[in-house]
This record gives sequence, C-alpha cells and structure tokens, in this order.
Amino acid sequence: MKKTKDNIKRMAENFYLVFIMVFLYAPIATLMVLSFSGSKSRTQWGGFSLRWYSEMLGSATIMNALQNTLVIAFASALIATVIGTAAAIAISGMKTLPRTVIMGITNIPMLNADIVTGISLMLAFIAFGISLGFKTILIAHITFNIPYVILSVMPKLKQTNKSVYEAAMDLGASPIYAFFKVVFPDILPGVLSGFLLAFTMSLDDFIITHFTKGAGINTLSTLIYSEVRRGIKPSMYALSTVIFVAVLTLLIITNFAPKRTSNDRKPKTGGAGV
Repeated sequence: MKKTKDNIKRMAENFYLVFIMVFLYAPIATLMVLSFSGSKSRTQWGGFSLRWYSEMLGSATIMNALQNTLVIAFASALIATVIGTAAAIAISGMKTLPRTVIMGITNIPMLNADIVTGISLMLAFIAFGISLGFKTILIAHITFNIPYVILSVMPKLKQTNKSVYEAAMDLGASPIYAFFKVVFPDILPGVLSGFLLAFTMSLDDFIITHFTKGAGINTLSTLIYSEVRRGIKPSMYALSTVIFVAVLTLLIITNFAPKRTSNDRKPKTGGAGV
C-alpha cells in the first residue's frame, strides 16, 4: 500500500514538473517554429524557410538596435562592476551604523519602481542640459546596475580574512598589490556574479531605457515595443531565436565544462614516486 502511494506521489511530481516546463517553454518553442516558417501567418505553416533570418541580417534597424543593446549592456556592466566593487570595499570598512545606513540607501533603487527611476533620470538629464541619447542610456544603466554589484560583492567581502591583507602589508606589499594578490581572488566570484547580473539587467531593461533614450537611437527592447503597435515582423522571431540559442549554448558550456578537481591543482613532482 505504501509503495503504491509512493509511486502515485512520484508520478504526480513528475507530471507537475513536466507541466511547468511545458508552460514555461511552449511559447519559446512556438516562436522558434514560427521563425522558420515561410509565411507571415501565425496560424498557418508556410513551409521551412530561412527567409526571416536573412531579412534579420539584412535589416540595418535590427542590427543597429542589437549593436546598441550589446555595447550598452557590456559597457554599463563593466563600469558598474568597477564602481560597485570599490563601493563595496569602502562600505565594508565602515562602522556598523554608517554601513547600515548606506546599505539601506543602496537597496532603494532596487525596490523603487522602474518607471519612477526612469522619469527621475530623464528629468535630471534635462535639468543639467544633457541631450538624451546614447550617453544618457549608458549613464542610466550604470546607475541602476551599481546596487546589484554591491550586493553581489558584499557577501564575499564578509567571508574574507582581513588579517591576511594586513599581513601582506606588514611584509612590504603595497596596498594595490596586496589587494589584487590577496583580496581580489577571494571576492572574484562575487565580482563575476555582479557583472553577469548587471549585464543581464541592462540587456533586459525597457522602461528606464525608454525614458532616457533620445530620438534616433533604439535598443532591442524599445525597437520591439515600437513594432508592437504596427505588428511584430517575423524577423524579430528569428532574432529572439538566435538570442535564446546563444544563451542556452552558453549555459550548457558553463554547466558541463570539465571542472578541475583538487587533485588536478596539486603540483606534480618529478622523479620517482615516494
């Protein structure tokens, strides 16, 4: 009786898991199938065709939007990572009360509505006489990415041993040399996590970009939004498919790449065995 109940429970769990996976990925699978259809219709298969992929590659508008998106995402994530890491190091050296206050202020942009942040930044740029365009989008993305980097690096800083850094200083190392040789390797996973998170948030952002971009510049999110009112072209299906496959490939490589074990890291000694 107990074995039967366990089998039913296991079947229910497997069914639930399959249902969730289908619910999540069926729309993406539909989009990918439509990207290979020769017809513009979403309900009628027009035969296998690469027409929309060639149209995507030949569209200057899409390619410019993709280039702007990648450049802004990478540049803002890189700059925010440098600033956020330096800020996290400074915050970790503060006393308890100032650190608590600063961390509370850091959380505000993350809890704040994107539309409030976008309008506030737009008004700030206009007040300072900065014309809206590429540079305002970049500044806006750096601004909202910094808190994510700080919150990614701070836990790693709490795990580091400050005595090791002080010992390196006592042995004659300069502060910069001691940081990059002692502290930075320990916080590197947090720095990389912050960079990837900032890159993802910048790549995915629409609302803040919409309010801080000027005329004549588009990212993928704003381009898709502008096409919704006229009807999304199937070439956008092809672009979405390419992005999804690229991300999926990166995840597979990251998760299934051979990892070095502790035995691999041990230095090999020459000569006969001991």
